[in-house]
Amino acid sequence: MTEDEAVLESLKVAVEKCPDDIHLRLHFARLLADAGRYQEAVSQAAAVLQRDPANEAALLLIGTVSQPPAVPFTPSCQAADGSARGPTPPFSRESFDWSDAEGQLGDVVPPMFVEGEQASEVDAYEAERPTVRLADVGGMEDVKKRLESAFLAPIRHPELRRTFAKSLRGGLLLYGPPGCGKTFIARALAGELEARFVAVRLNEVLDMYIGQSERNLHEIFEVARRHAPSVLFLDEVDAIGQKRSHLRTSAMRSTVNQLLAELDDAAESNEGVFVLAATNMPWDVDVALRRPGRLDRTVLVLPPDQPAREAILRHHLRDRPVAGIDVRKLARAAEGYSGADLAHVCETAAEHALMDSVCSGRIRLIEMRDLEAALKEVRPSIGAWLESARNVVLFANEGGQYDELLDYLRKRKLA
Repeated sequence: MTEDEAVLESLKVAVEKCPDDIHLRLHFARLLADAGRYQEAVSQAAAVLQRDPANEAALLLIGTVSQPPAVPFTPSCQAADGSARGPTPPFSRESFDWSDAEGQLGDVVPPMFVEGEQASEVDAYEAERPTVRLADVGGMEDVKKRLESAFLAPIRHPELRRTFAKSLRGGLLLYGPPGCGKTFIARALAGELEARFVAVRLNEVLDMYIGQSERNLHEIFEVARRHAPSVLFLDEVDAIGQKRSHLRTSAMRSTVNQLLAELDDAAESNEGVFVLAATNMPWDVDVALRRPGRLDRTVLVLPPDQPAREAILRHHLRDRPVAGIDVRKLARAAEGYSGADLAHVCETAAEHALMDSVCSGRIRLIEMRDLEAALKEVRPSIGAWLESARNVVLFANEGGQYDELLDYLRKRKLA
């Protein structure tokens, strides 16, 4: 190893020990560029921009060492604002390798897939231990209050629970349009309780052989009981617990009956099993599942409010190189977007910046123009759900069980 290589290795160790030292990382990046290790230099400069998006030295370094490769065609490119960019210019620095974009921005964008020893799969019946908390859920204060009164406050204050004879029996049904964070909220509740999280999905329950679906359901509940305290999350409960009057086969009715039996067992003889369910269509859930002692409390999870939209946008932009992003302005413009829609907006904006970098020959950061263009492309996906919900609350709102949803539709002038 030469003296220069030894210096670079020492600096690499120092940067790993002090990842937030911007000046040290910039010095390391410049030495890498001088040594002809352009990919690593860009990676270090991008890590600086992740911590300081307006750092001029890092921007200058990226613009200096990166040029686009020659390609077998010369496309006519457009920037995010729609202006023509012309054909791709020729590659002028042969030693710079663009074949692996993740190698250039490895400190900013984590790898999408891992293989070998790094890869791990959570078993279908394994109880995970979430690390997220309700504080990680942006906005949604009404939902948090309901969770506090239904689960958290009685558990945290057992003496008051005994004084007021507050029962922990029963479960909670989260309902609302798709992509609005029902699963994330359930996982955050488990993290708040420091409990295991057992997620139940349709493909993990239903089986083609008679009786196997009931056995699968029973085993999943047993896993939750063995790992108590635990949060058992029934995703798409309308598919597992559909109204029996709508079912044509006895096998599916038996599955619903098994679910009813398991809920009764969890409520009466098992401590520390907290049942949450989620659905986009609560009106399709069997009425017996919603009687007292089962899924007797409902929480409407609406599209994210302004604080929640800001938090979601920050989350999906945090590992991407950005500059000059007005998150508050974007969140105001994205009213009515679901959390999944906002994630798609950030992904689309990244595509704009990436293609503009390819066409211009210089890496640039994601800017407001990219996100504003993405907002025009990605439209809210919950329109069909709102129309279906409108029909229910106007013509099938027995007993006022969907009055909260009706108020939301009226605020949006949809009912």
